[in-house]
Amino acid sequence: MKTKIARIEELKCEKGVVIFAHYYCRPEVQQVADFLGDSLALSIKAREVDAKTILFAGVHFMGETAKVLSPEKRVLIPNPEATCSLAESCPAEEFAAFKAQHPEALVISYVNTTVGVKALTDICCTSSNALQVVESVPQDRTIIFGPDKNLGTYIKKITGRENMIMWNGACHVHEKFSKEGILALKKEYPEAKVVVHPECRGEVADLADYCGSTAGILAYCDTSESDTFIVVTEPGILAEMEKKYPQKRFIPAPSVEGKACNECEYMKMITLDSIIACLENEAPEIEIEEEIRQKAERSIEAMVAVK
Repeated sequence: MKTKIARIEELKCEKGVVIFAHYYCRPEVQQVADFLGDSLALSIKAREVDAKTILFAGVHFMGETAKVLSPEKRVLIPNPEATCSLAESCPAEEFAAFKAQHPEALVISYVNTTVGVKALTDICCTSSNALQVVESVPQDRTIIFGPDKNLGTYIKKITGRENMIMWNGACHVHEKFSKEGILALKKEYPEAKVVVHPECRGEVADLADYCGSTAGILAYCDTSESDTFIVVTEPGILAEMEKKYPQKRFIPAPSVEGKACNECEYMKMITLDSIIACLENEAPEIEIEEEIRQKAERSIEAMVAVK
C-alpha cells in the first residue's frame, strides 16, 4: 500500500491534481486526499482551490456537483460505475413527469441527485441544511421534496408542514439499518450515544441522541461528554472519527441483514488502483452540457443563499 500511496503522491505533483475524498471512502483512499469531507462541502471547496484539475474520490453525482460549480476545472473520477442508489432512485425523466403533476409546487432536491434532477430543482439542500431550506419557503407553498423520502419525512415531522409531497426514493445503505440491532447494542452499551444520519428510516431516527449530517455527527461526537457512540451511517466515517477522537469508542450499527456494519459498495469501488489509473490517464472526466449545468448551478446557488 505504501508503494501505491507514494505513486499517487508522485502523480499528483507531476500533474498538478488535487484529490478530494468523501468520508465514506476506504480509509486508505481518505489517506491520500488533500481534502476530506461531505459531498457539497468538497464541491464548494473545489471551487476555491488553485488547481486546474481535481480528482473526486466519491460516487458519480459528487463529481458532477463539483463540475457544476467549477466548470473551468477538469473533474476526474476514478470509477464512473461508482453510482449512488439514492440518485439512481430518481431518474430525471421520471422526476420531470412527477413535477409536471404538481405545477404549483416548489421543488427542493437533496444534493444526492444527478445533474439532470438538479436542473429540474428550485433549491437544493443537504442533510445539514434541509431544515433551513424548507423553512425558507412560505408556509402556504406546496413543496416537492426529493429524492429521499426518509430525509423529507424527518424534516416534515420537525416542521409540522403538511404540504410536502415526497418522491419515493431512499439510500440502500441507510434504509437497511436495524432498529432491533441498535436496541441490542444499547443494552450492551447503555452509556453509548446513538448518532443517526437522517437518511435512515423514521423508526431508526427516533432512536437517535443526535440526528444529522456526517459533518454534524462528527461535531456532536467532539462536543459530547460521552466516550462511546453507536454510529448509524456508512461506516467509512469511522476512520475519521477514530483519527479525530482516538480516546473515544465508535461502534458501527448493524444492518437488517445481520451484517455487523452496513457498507456502501459503490463508495468502496474507489480504490488506490483506480486513483492511480485515473491520474495516469487523466480520465475518466466529468462532462456536462452547459445548459443543464447552468440550471443545476442555479438550484445550488439558491440553497447557498438561504441563511
